[in-house]
Amino acid sequence: MRMDMVAYNNMLNDNDITLLCSGPLWNDGIGEIAAVLKRKLDDDGIPLETSLEVFSVFVEQMNNMLMHSAEAERIKNRSVKNGESPKGSFVFGKKCDAYFIHTGNTVTNESVGFISGKLDYLNSLDKPALRKYYKEQLWHEDPDSGSKGAGLGFIEIARRMSSKIKYSFEENPDGYSFFTMYVEIGGEDKNVT
Repeated sequence: MRMDMVAYNNMLNDNDITLLCSGPLWNDGIGEIAAVLKRKLDDDGIPLETSLEVFSVFVEQMNNMLMHSAEAERIKNRSVKNGESPKGSFVFGKKCDAYFIHTGNTVTNESVGFISGKLDYLNSLDKPALRKYYKEQLWHEDPDSGSKGAGLGFIEIARRMSSKIKYSFEENPDGYSFFTMYVEIGGEDKNVT
């Protein structure tokens, strides 16, 4: 079904979507997205703590896509090594009194178990347990985990969220899966028990 421009704009406005990006990712491009995000947060006049949490989650999710996307696209950009850049998608918006970030990128099927196990474990922890686990992982790196940095990015995201991490994998027949992650920041803290 084809969507006309009016329907598309209504969809964006109804969901209060501020930023939507899809395609190749590189450091300079992410820096430009970050500048737009910072301007939006400043314009909204939200508390500094919430603004820092949103920005921190954005950085971690973009870093995850840069480092772990299994799909790359050839692009003409001098700042991109070998002319190839990882691909991913990013949506930022506001839902009620919370901000949300929804990302998607391709991962290998072999990494699905590790990622889902890590996210399920983090979703099982309350805020004090997340703080403790983060401190433990700062000093621990499992070389067999297949993860650079012992998964600290996921832990950092979980620590700053106001709800549990929502995620999914859509397996493709080519040995890869499309990984999506949805997080909310701000609003009522639903992780406190």
